This record gives sequence, C-alpha cells and structure tokens, in this order.
Amino acid sequence: MNIPLTLLECLALTLIIELIAALILSVRDKKDILNIMLVNVITNPVVVTTQLILYANFGYNVELIGIIIMEILVVFVEGLIYKKVLKYNAINPFLLSLLLNASSLFIGKLISLL
Repeated sequence: MNIPLTLLECLALTLIIELIAALILSVRDKKDILNIMLVNVITNPVVVTTQLILYANFGYNVELIGIIIMEILVVFVEGLIYKKVLKYNAINPFLLSLLLNASSLFIGKLISLL
C-alpha cells in the first residue's frame, strides 16, 4: 500500500463529495466553500492516518470503533470552526458538519466496496 497516495485519494474524494453535498445544502458563498475545503485538508489526513494505523495494528473491529470516535470528534471540531468562520446559516453549523461528514463517509465506503 502506498500510504501517501492513499491519503491523497481519500482527501480528493472527500473534497469532491463534501463540495457536492455543500452545494446541495445551498452553501454558495465562495469563502464558505473554501473554508469547508480547507477544514477538510486538515481533518481528513488525521482521520485516514488514524484509520490506517488502527487497522494495521489491531484489525477491523478496533478500526471501526476508531472511525466512529474520530468522526464524532471531527463533526464537533468542524462544527466549531464552521460556527466561527462561515457566513452560511441556513442550518446549524454542527448539523452541517454532520451532514457533510456523513455523506463523505458513507459514499466513500460505498466507493471502496466497488
């Protein structure tokens, strides 16, 4: 496994999925879109690296628990950031974070199964 390539692929897929999801949720301000993308550039590699480490060292069950914990933390952290920096206020920033992260997690998992 080429870890840097895996990290880039996961980040690119996350950015595409979350951009589409944000547009579906009517996020239109260019700065808001940019901020959503920048937040993911920071959080996604942390989550993917943690996932890879957990799977390599402990197997699927621990990886799954780790993903759940990491995603909860990411939704909270991103929600806090969105609350501070986004102009978008059609829905709560924590709900926005949850919806964006859920979309990228589930669509990403579906794609990985194909």
